[in-house]
Amino acid sequence: MTLLNSGDRVGETLVVDRLLGEGAFAEVHRVRHEYLGWQAMKVFKRVASREETRSMLGEARLLSTLGHPNIVRLFEASTVPTPEGLRGYFTMEYVPGGSLERLAAAHRPSVPTELVAEVMTQIASGLAVAHAQDPPIVHRDVTLANILVGYDAGGMRIRVSDFGLARRADPVTHLASAQGTFAFMAPEVLRNQGYSCAGDVWSLGTIAYLLLTNHFPYGGGAFSSYSPARFAKPLLPPSRYNDTVDPELDRIVVATLAVDPAGRPATAGVLKEALADRQRRLAEEPPPETTSPASAPPSVRAQRLADEALALAAVPGELERAADLMEEAVNLSPRLRELHLARLLRWRRGVVM
Repeated sequence: MTLLNSGDRVGETLVVDRLLGEGAFAEVHRVRHEYLGWQAMKVFKRVASREETRSMLGEARLLSTLGHPNIVRLFEASTVPTPEGLRGYFTMEYVPGGSLERLAAAHRPSVPTELVAEVMTQIASGLAVAHAQDPPIVHRDVTLANILVGYDAGGMRIRVSDFGLARRADPVTHLASAQGTFAFMAPEVLRNQGYSCAGDVWSLGTIAYLLLTNHFPYGGGAFSSYSPARFAKPLLPPSRYNDTVDPELDRIVVATLAVDPAGRPATAGVLKEALADRQRRLAEEPPPETTSPASAPPSVRAQRLADEALALAAVPGELERAADLMEEAVNLSPRLRELHLARLLRWRRGVVM
C-alpha cells in the first residue's frame, strides 16, 4: 500500500497521477501541477518529528543550491498528510525518458561510443557544480538508476538525480562517510576510507565502462564480488570488448577507474575538461565513417508509445504530451531513436511537421 494514490490532492495545486517507483525510504509519484504541468514527487516513508523531517529534506536543500541544466530541478518542499501520518515531500522535474538503466537495456550489448561520451560529459558537468562548492558536495550514489535521460529543444539532456545520500565533505579533509551502491563504489570507499569527489568520478567511470562494454570493471562480467581483492586484477580497457572505442576515450575511462584515487581526475570538473579536449581533437580530425549495426525491432510497448505520440501530435494542444510519450519510446528502442529523435526535438521546440 502506498502513502499516496491516484487522484489524491496535495495542497491546492497538485494531483497525484501514478506511482513511478519506490525504495526503502521513499516513494516517487508523478503528479500534475495545476499551472506547471507534470512533476515528480518524492515522499518519505518514515514517520518523523519536525526535526527528522527537516533532516530528510536535506536533499531538497542541497538541490536548491545547485541550479544547473544537468542536475534535476527542485520546485517545492513541504509536508503532506497521508493515511499513515504526516510525511515530508519535495517536487522536482519529471523526466519521461526514465533512467540510464532503460537506455542501456535498449542498446545492449553496448551503447554507441559517441552517445556514451556525451552522457559522460553531461553527468560530469552536473557533478562539477557540486564538486566546486566550498566545501565540496559529493553525491555518493552515482548509478545508472540515478541518472535521468530527457530531451529538450537542444537535444539530449542528462539530469543527475537522487541526492539523498549527498553530503558536504569535511572542509579540511574533503571526505564524507561511505554510502551508496556497492557495485559502483570506489575501492577506498569499500575499505571505509571515506568518500571524496574522486569517488564520484569512479562511479561515473563505472557507468561509462558498463555502457561501452556491458561489463563491470575489474569483474570480467556481471558484478559478483564485494571484496576489494578484485581490484588486484589489471583493468582491461573498454576497447578490448568494443572496438569502436577510440584510444583517447579508452584512456579517459581507464583513468576514472584508477584503484588509487590520486591517479583519477580529482573532480568531475577535471574529467569534464578531459572529455572536452577529446571532443575538440575529434572535431579537428573526424573519425572514419562506420555503419551502425541494424538494431532490433522495437518492443511492442515502445512501438505503441511512438504510435500514440504520432497520433497525439496532430491534436491541438497535445504536443507536449506527445513529446513525453515519444521520449519514452526513443529511450526504449535504438530503432525508434534513429527514426524519431529529430522529430522529438522539433516537438520540444513547439514545431510540428
